[in-house]
Formats: sequence, structure tokens, C-alpha cells
Amino acid sequence: MSRVCQVTGKKRMIGNNVSHSKRRTKREFAPNLKTKKFWSEEEQRFITLKVSCKGMKTIYKNGLQETLKRSSEKGLIKIV
Repeated sequence: MSRVCQVTGKKRMIGNNVSHSKRRTKREFAPNLKTKKFWSEEEQRFITLKVSCKGMKTIYKNGLQETLKRSSEKGLIKIV
């Protein structure tokens, strides 16, 4: 999965650059994604996720296992 947050599901959006003369050209708004390793106490290992900064805040607030469970229910991540 490229350019998609594995926690929140945020992905790229399409919009317009608008010049001074109001001429419009297409552009892309990319989410602020980071590849980050999180320590899982239950599994005693690191889990690598591609998450947005909002997704990191969600993990820190709700906990890693709860967030992974919710993400898998939404179909954003596959837990093996």
C-alpha cells in the first residue's frame, strides 16, 4: 500500500494550483506519512507501519493493539 496511512486510511487528494490570473492546473495533496516501528508488548517484537502523524497520535492515545484491531476491522491492515 503506497501513500495510504495504515491506521486512519488517509490517502492522496487531487486539487488545483490557482495562479494569480486564476489559471488552474492539477496538483496532488499528499498525506504526511512516516514509516515507523512500534514496540508491541504482547508480541515482544517491533511492528513496522506506514502511518500519518494523526495515526501516530491515535496509537499513542488508544494503544497499539487496540488501534491495530480497529484498523484490521476497517480493512486497512492485514494481521497475520
